[in-house]
Amino acid sequence: MAGENAAADPKRTIELLWDPEENQGRTGLSLDRIVRTAIEIADSEGLAALSMRHVAERLGFTTMSLYRHVPGKAELIELMRDAVIAELDFPEPKDDGWRSGLESWARAHWALHLRHLWLAHTAGSRRLPGPNIMADYNRALRIAEGTGLRASEVVAVVSLVGGFVNTAARQVEEVFREERDSGLSHEQWWRSREELIERMSPYSALGRLWLAGGFDHPEDPFDFGLARALDGIELLVRRRRDEQRDVSTEPASGGRCSVCGKPLDGTVRGRPRDYCSRACQQRAYRRRRSAGLSRET
Repeated sequence: MAGENAAADPKRTIELLWDPEENQGRTGLSLDRIVRTAIEIADSEGLAALSMRHVAERLGFTTMSLYRHVPGKAELIELMRDAVIAELDFPEPKDDGWRSGLESWARAHWALHLRHLWLAHTAGSRRLPGPNIMADYNRALRIAEGTGLRASEVVAVVSLVGGFVNTAARQVEEVFREERDSGLSHEQWWRSREELIERMSPYSALGRLWLAGGFDHPEDPFDFGLARALDGIELLVRRRRDEQRDVSTEPASGGRCSVCGKPLDGTVRGRPRDYCSRACQQRAYRRRRSAGLSRET
C-alpha cells in the first residue's frame, strides 16, 4: 500500500494501464468504478480534494477495499488521465493538410481540458501513458508527419501544440479556482483595484494601450495563441521546403561565386571556378590588391 502522496510505482502502473484487472467481486467494487468515481470528485472539487479515503467514502467502501485494486493516489491519477483521453472524439486525419489536422487535434484537447480542469495539472515528463494516451499521441504524430519536417521536428511540433493547450488550460483552471474561492469573477476583482490603476501613469506603453481600449476586449487567448503557434510551424515548413529547393537547383559543381554568390555553371570543364564572370574575378582581384596596399601602409 503506497502512501497518499507517494510517487507512482512505474511497474505496477503500467500493469494497471495496459492489463487492467477484471476482478469485480461480489461487492460490486471494481477498478473501473474507482477510476470513474475519482474523476467525478476531481471534476467537481479539484485534484487537491482527491484522496483514496474520499473515493472510498463516495463509493461506500473502506479505504482498504480500494487498495486491493490500486496501490495509491499516484497510480489512480495515471488511470484517470488515460480514461478521460478516451473521451476525445474527432475525425481521423484526412488529406486536408497538417495545419487543419493539428488545429482539430488541439481543439479536441482544449474541449477535454475544459470538461476536466484538473487534467492540466497532471502533465509531466515522467507520466506513464496508457493505451488511450498512446493512441492519441500516435494520431498527432501522424498528422504532424504531413509537414515533411525532420523526425525530431515532427516530435517537437506535437510537443509545442500540446504544451500550448496545457498551458492555456492551466490558466483557465487558475481563474476558475480563484473565482470559486473568492466569490468574485475575474473581471469584478480587477475592476475593484482602483488604487492600482491610479499608479499606472509612469508606465507609458501600458497607459497608452489602456486608454486605447487594448484591455477592454482582449483577444481570445486560446484562439490567438493556437493560430500563432501554427503560423510559426508553417513558417518552418516553408523554410525547409525552400532549403530543399535550393539544394535541388544547385549546379552540378555545387559551387557559388565567391563574390556575388550566384550559382556557378557546372558545365565548365577543367580547373574549378571561383567566379561566375570575368567581372566578378576582376572585382575579387581589386579587393585583394586594396587589402594588400592597406596592410603595407
